[in-house]
This record gives sequence, C-alpha cells and structure tokens, in this order.
Amino acid sequence: MAITESPEGDQSSHEATALRHLQQGLGIWSVSGQLEYCNSAFAASFGVPQSALVGLNVSELLEFTKRQGTLIGFESPNGAPVLRLHGMLLICADGRVLSAIDSALPSGGAISLLTDVTEARRNSMALVQARDKATAADQSKSRFLRAANHDLRQPLASLKILVYSCLVADKEADRKQALHAMEVSVSIMEDLLGALLNIGQLDAGKIEPSVATFQISAILTRLQVQFAHQAREKGLDLRIIPSKLAVVSDRVLLERILSNLVSNAINYTEVGRVLVGCRRHGRLLRIMVGDTGIGVAPEHHDAIFAEFYRVSDTQAQARHSLGLGLNIAQRLSAILGHTLGLTSELGRGSLFFIDVPIGNVWHSGGDEPEISERIGGEFAGLCCLVLEDDRILREAIISLLERWGMTVVTIDDFDHVAEAVSTLDGQPDIILTDYRLRGRIQGTDLVGTLNDLLDKPCPAIVMTADTAPEVIASIRAQGFPLLIKPVSPPSLRVVMHNLLFEPGLMAELP
Repeated sequence: MAITESPEGDQSSHEATALRHLQQGLGIWSVSGQLEYCNSAFAASFGVPQSALVGLNVSELLEFTKRQGTLIGFESPNGAPVLRLHGMLLICADGRVLSAIDSALPSGGAISLLTDVTEARRNSMALVQARDKATAADQSKSRFLRAANHDLRQPLASLKILVYSCLVADKEADRKQALHAMEVSVSIMEDLLGALLNIGQLDAGKIEPSVATFQISAILTRLQVQFAHQAREKGLDLRIIPSKLAVVSDRVLLERILSNLVSNAINYTEVGRVLVGCRRHGRLLRIMVGDTGIGVAPEHHDAIFAEFYRVSDTQAQARHSLGLGLNIAQRLSAILGHTLGLTSELGRGSLFFIDVPIGNVWHSGGDEPEISERIGGEFAGLCCLVLEDDRILREAIISLLERWGMTVVTIDDFDHVAEAVSTLDGQPDIILTDYRLRGRIQGTDLVGTLNDLLDKPCPAIVMTADTAPEVIASIRAQGFPLLIKPVSPPSLRVVMHNLLFEPGLMAELP
C-alpha cells in the first residue's frame, strides 16, 4: 500500500527542507536552554558537525567552539550574562563576525538566527575611525593655533621693546642695531604667519616641506635676536655658537623646531645658561640645545613629547606655557625625516638635539651673510637690466644693485621693446624681471624677446609674489631661476653669483 502524506505532513516536510537549506544559521533552543536542533549553516558557522552542538547550552557551545579554535571571542550586549545568543557578536577565527538574533517560541523555547555582518561591521568601524580622526585633527588644529598665537607674541613683545629703544637711542650705531633687530623680529612674525596658512595641511598630513640648502647661521642669528631679551629677563646666559655649515631642510620648519627647543630650555631653566651649538655627526649636523635647568627623569623622556604633558605642577605654572612646544617639534621633525632626541638627568639639565643632513654651502639659497662678505665686490662694473613696473620696488632694487657696484638700466615701455633696447647704453650682463608686468605681459616672454634683440643673450632671474604651484612649475620649466617676493638681498646675491660665475651649479639648485 502506498503511503500518502497529509497536507499537514506535506507542509512540515517543506518547512524542514527550508530550514536545512537556509543560508543563515538557525538553532532551536529548549525551554531549559539546550540546543535541540540546528541547521547545517548554523553548525558550519562554528566549523563543527551538527551532532556535536545538539544538547549544549549557550555557555557550553561558546566554550566548545573556542576550544575547537573556530571561535576566538564574542561580545555580549551591555556585558549581560551569557544565557542567550540574542544580541551577541561572535568573532570567528577566519575573520567573520556573526550577529545573533533570538525569537521566542510559544512553547517557551527560542530560535536563534545567525547573520554574517562582517562587511557592515568593517564599514561601521571605518566610519568611527574616520570620525575620531577628524575630531583629533580638529582638536590638534585648535591646539596648534593656540601655540602659534603664543609663539607670535614673543617677536611682537621684542618688537615693542626695540621700537622704544630705537626712539630713545642717542647714537646712530645703537639705532642701526635696534633697526636690524626689528627687521629680524618682523621676519620671524612673517614666517610664523606664513606657517599658519599651512596648519590645516599639517594636521591632515598633507604638508610637503620646501626642502632647500641653506646656512644654519641664518637660523642661529635669528634665534639670538628672538630670545636674547627673554634670557636676560630671567638672568640667564644665552650663548649661541656660530656655524658656517650648510644644511638640507625646510628652513621655516627647522627654525620652528629650534625655536620651540630654545623656548623650552629658557622656560625651565632658572639659573645658569642655555647653549645652542652644532657638531658634525657623520654626514649629519647635530644641532644641540642644552640648558642647566631642572632636567627630566629617564622615565619621562618619551612622555614629555606628548601634548600638554607635565612632569610636575611646577612645570605647569612655568611661564604659563601651553605644553605644546616639544610635541610640535616632534611632529615637524617627523615630517622632515630628522631625528629628534634628548639626553637629560633630573636636576642637572637637559640636552635636546636634532640631526640634519649637511649640504653644500654653494648650493644655499638665501640669508647667507658669510657668502656675501666673502664674494663682496664681485659684481662691480657689471650691468643689470631691471624689468619691474612697481616704481617703489624698482627704485629699491636699483639702489641695492648700485651699492653692489653695478650699473643698472631699465625699460619702461614694454610694448615697444625694440626701440627701448636701441636706447640702452650698453649690453646688460644679467636681467632681473618681475613675472607679471603691466599689460598682462609675462617677464619670461619679455626676456625671450630681449635676448633676440641684444647682441648676445644674457641670463635672467625671475621674481614673483605668485606662489601658485602651477606658476612656479611653469617658470622653472622654462629654465629660469626663481625668487619669491619679498626677495632678500643675500638670496638675490647668491643666485646672481651662481648664475654669472658658476652656472653649472644652477641645475643642482632646489
């Protein structure tokens, strides 16, 4: 006799088939909490046979699968006792994350459904990390701005004192010295304000250092002017040993690092001195800032570079410092790829140092007093053609070049260059041109026209206040040495020397 299933039996068969082939893991728990049934997907989630799981309660199931090495951990909601799978996240050894949801049965038992949420969890964690990173960047930017404001007040305070000193000075030499110090203070403020424009990029990790070769004396001289008054105010002997060596770095960022180290040394030194000096360290120049201050115990050597870190309450009150100087120095050192280190002993002072690559002094590009004096008089008798449509700036450049012993000629009519060239007294040896001239004429184009008209082509230097990357790249691609306004006399002199007397070096200049 054939057996015919009833409709109810037929439905039960379909339900059983559906449970067996359900892609999500499904388990049925008894009223007492034991697993009565699980489909193959449920068992496969733990990498064990179905028969091995049936009869286990939740705690036993978790322990068993952990011993088997298929489950490495789980997260229960709000740290609740492990009685049900509901709300749990199961962390599998293969990297999968399963979410468990329970549904109550009329009989008092429960059904657990396992869902693979690996991708969703990764996306969620990525969003959390992105949010935390953005929050940290915003906080870091705010702290950096406060620190920059603090640093900006130092040269401003010096400037106020120097203005008063200049007004009451009786001797011309004293006035000149005060004016020179004022110039340095203004230059320091200018650099700090320029650095503020890049803070967003710095915190976002997108800043690209402007690496060049320059003499370390350019920074050492400015440090002396910047901190001399503050050191005298505390009765400290600030000694900065000169050096004629050149280094390869970003001058603004390196000066910021050293300024923070010197400021830190003065802040935490009550008696004695602060010494800044340089020493060769293989192919590197080790720039050192030493003090006779309170020192740092070995267990704090790493921690003091953290933001707002204080070794003691006494330090927290020292000159109302924000505690960001060393952290900023470390961040900038990392950007530049320079090693920043510390040797110190509690109660016996500290020595901070930074190692910077040594460069070729003749590749240096600005603020080079030693070079300027060494080659003084070398431009005497040469002729410079100046193309600058700003009358005040043109007169200043002419005055500077004439002090160097040069003859200066100019062209005012950029639309009739041929006629203007015919009126020149002689053949120029070098051309100094602004990039943007009136009438939308580009200095680089004008130089090309002039060299076609002159008896022999002569080299040219381009000046511009436009720091757009595409403009700078265009000028350099045309083979012109470039100086960014405001142009410093030492920088101009070095480039002129290289262009006129050592043109082979120009290809190596940054």
